[in-house]
Amino acid sequence: MTDRHADNGGLALRFASLGSGSKGNATLVSDGETHVLIDCGFGLRETEKRLARLGLHPRQLAAVLVTHEHGDHIRGVGALARRYDLPIYLTTGTWLSRRLGEVPHHRLLVPQVRFAIGGLEIDPVTVPHDAREPVQFCISARQRRLGVLTDLGHPTAHVIQAFSGCDALILECNHDPRMLAEGPYPPRLKHRVGGNWGHLANGQAHALLRQIGMDRLQHIVCSHISEQNNRPELAREALIPLLDGDESRLVIAAQDKGFEWQVVA
Repeated sequence: MTDRHADNGGLALRFASLGSGSKGNATLVSDGETHVLIDCGFGLRETEKRLARLGLHPRQLAAVLVTHEHGDHIRGVGALARRYDLPIYLTTGTWLSRRLGEVPHHRLLVPQVRFAIGGLEIDPVTVPHDAREPVQFCISARQRRLGVLTDLGHPTAHVIQAFSGCDALILECNHDPRMLAEGPYPPRLKHRVGGNWGHLANGQAHALLRQIGMDRLQHIVCSHISEQNNRPELAREALIPLLDGDESRLVIAAQDKGFEWQVVA
């Protein structure tokens, strides 16, 4: 299978989602020549099907980057790596969680230390989240920069600095605090989700974007939206005031279909 998207409009930094939410997460990033998958929270067959929808075969992937060891991010990583002999990049803490099983190749990345895969330059950024050694990623190519920032308990000064200057940003809008408080989760889980090591609320995403700055952002994606504790329209309403009337920049990532390829001009 050829990558029909890589030939559509020439080489450019582009990104797409296989799906986003508590049932599974996976994000594709490509410069038209090198394709990497960030996380794989879906089973092998479902991953293959979702990749095909976006015009890629797993054999075209150069690597899988792993943010942390929670099941909605790694469920399919081991099987995908074993089936297609893919290298896995992850932190030492994530590797020592022993949640991946046997994989053919693993490369230990160091937070805050840039590395390259093909034409993609990748910055792993430490984030506050209740995992062993979680990171999120900034990826640069073609003089453009994409931030992938989900599973974040609260916006730290370090995170704000690391993700400033992006041309596109995939940002967690996990929950609405009122829906979380009134929802079905047990108290301990509510405290975890809404705490400083859990997930971003809509209002926190708004505040983080204000601090990062909107001038360069061509695309803003609301991602990791909770099906129990949020609604897409609430996430959208939280960010619209920052867009100066240009809502075309805003994309909602869905659990079932993710979102289609976005090109950073």
